[in-house]
Amino acid sequence: MSAGELLDIEPQELQFPFELRKQISCSLQLLNKTDNYVAFKVKTTNPKKYCVRPNTGVISPRSTCDVRVTMQAQMEAPADMQCKDKFLLQSVVASSEVSAKDISPEMFNKEAGNQVEECKLRVVYVAPPMPPSPVREGSEEGSSPRAPVSDNGHLHASEHTAVSRNYVDTQELEDNSSEATAQISKLTNEKNSVIQQNKKLQQELEMLRHQSSGKSSGIPLVYIILVGLVGLILGYFIKRT
Repeated sequence: MSAGELLDIEPQELQFPFELRKQISCSLQLLNKTDNYVAFKVKTTNPKKYCVRPNTGVISPRSTCDVRVTMQAQMEAPADMQCKDKFLLQSVVASSEVSAKDISPEMFNKEAGNQVEECKLRVVYVAPPMPPSPVREGSEEGSSPRAPVSDNGHLHASEHTAVSRNYVDTQELEDNSSEATAQISKLTNEKNSVIQQNKKLQQELEMLRHQSSGKSSGIPLVYIILVGLVGLILGYFIKRT
């Protein structure tokens, strides 16, 4: 617990159980240990990465306020699972008439002569909670390996690196699976297209065969008719002579 003159802050550091592609939240509890109203403001070195609710407020005398800090989903794990982000919590004595809407940056300006109390909080990535093992207690067969954790609940740098590599390997397998599925779908579409074209060519060939057969059978018929007519005409003239 950070014990300032105005606020007690718990915990001293923001611990996030790091997981890829997942929003993660943790909470701070601010205790106003004075008989005055205290206004506070939360700042961070990486505002696009975090969402703080509330990031400003007024705490009544001898009261508490819970602040929720949410880290946006991360697409890749940082090197050695180390985080350099920091938070700064500023607090000043305020009048009883001041509300959260009335808080302004000037209230926390030291150059203006305001007595501003500051507390720096660092960000720490910790191992995510492990699911309960289905193996009975005392049995180690079938149990999945777990990354060792130090006494304070933090992974060592070498173990963080192994966890990071596991995430990368899983991502690569997912990408390869997606590429293979897309390739199979493409080949299937090409196969169906070739089959359709083959059927179309067979139909056209059959039509050409029918047309050729009709034409070849029509030519002898006309020839026979012509020969018959010529024969009749010659027979007619022969009889007359």
